[in-house]
Amino acid sequence: MSGEYDVAVVGGGLLGSAIAWGLGRLGKRVAVLDEGDITKRASRANFALVWVQSKGLGMPAYTVWTVQASQAWARLASELKQQTGLDVALQQNGGFHLTLGEDEFGQRTELVKRMHNQVGAADYKMEMLRPSEIKKALPLIGPEVSGGSYCPLDGHVNSLRTFRAFHTGFGAFGIDYLPERPVSAISKSGGEFRLTTPKGELRAAKIVLAAGNANQTLAPMVGLHAPMGPTRGQVVVTERTMPFLPHPLTTIRQTDEGTVMIGDSKEDELDDRTLKHSISAVMTDRAQRMFPHLSRLNVVRSWAGIRVMPEDGFPIYDQSETHPGAFVACCHSGVTLASNHAFEIARMVAQGALEPELVGAFSASRFGRAGAANNSGY
Repeated sequence: MSGEYDVAVVGGGLLGSAIAWGLGRLGKRVAVLDEGDITKRASRANFALVWVQSKGLGMPAYTVWTVQASQAWARLASELKQQTGLDVALQQNGGFHLTLGEDEFGQRTELVKRMHNQVGAADYKMEMLRPSEIKKALPLIGPEVSGGSYCPLDGHVNSLRTFRAFHTGFGAFGIDYLPERPVSAISKSGGEFRLTTPKGELRAAKIVLAAGNANQTLAPMVGLHAPMGPTRGQVVVTERTMPFLPHPLTTIRQTDEGTVMIGDSKEDELDDRTLKHSISAVMTDRAQRMFPHLSRLNVVRSWAGIRVMPEDGFPIYDQSETHPGAFVACCHSGVTLASNHAFEIARMVAQGALEPELVGAFSASRFGRAGAANNSGY
């Protein structure tokens, strides 16, 4: 296999798909090299939130980037529907993080204060509410709910349909999606990149590494650095039920199809073949304490997935000095940031350079070569 492309995007998950779609939208000839459905996609572990509140503690620039993404999501959903006819079911009327007990309420209140006090942070418009106020929006909360935070910029989507919409859009833009082509080597000669795959070599003027946790191995091939610290998460899905949750929560959301998703785990292991039922039990117990009527529902699916996680939790966007034309993109919040990846990152790659403000905030140079300790900044 050989061919000439303007850009080769390595990774066909939600991150790579958003960037590739955005490049195709700009008229670039794009190839997406992907492992295919055999890969352990982070997309399987995502919670489909377009989420702003509490993101960016310790990195004010990330609050700005996240708010920008949230505000651009309606435009993305509209363009995808116009192009593909697929409604990604964007609902963006605000979201809640509920607390159980006064200790949790106090901890959340302190977090909100710290977020608001960061110099250079975006205005999240996040506020703390007591149960009497929350009940106006969520009347079925249980007596153990002590309050919580609310952010009007939060929302959620049908992430699987979003993924499908991007891939449907590939056809309209003439993007070549090439599954079963994991990249094993990258070199540059004659002004173009050569990517080695099991099905032959592919050539492109530019490359974007958007392969999730695999970026840690691929990035050094083009003089880049992508320190990752992946984690495992579990998700539980109930049977369909009556509409009762008009706003998503950090850990509970009702899909447009009526099912209820519950997810609130972060495990330091990378085996997604089995479930820890003790963790699922804790997640579902908290969900029932927040909404007691959930105890009547049956669980229909549960699974574990490996999540993409840069080492400090914040995104990495970088361009290579030794291999001009090579870019890397890593992030945990592939759903939330999809609009920025489709519109902003794609535009910068097409132009041939990331904007200085983006590199200054999100370059992997912040780690040094030794890496950094993990935090909960995502």
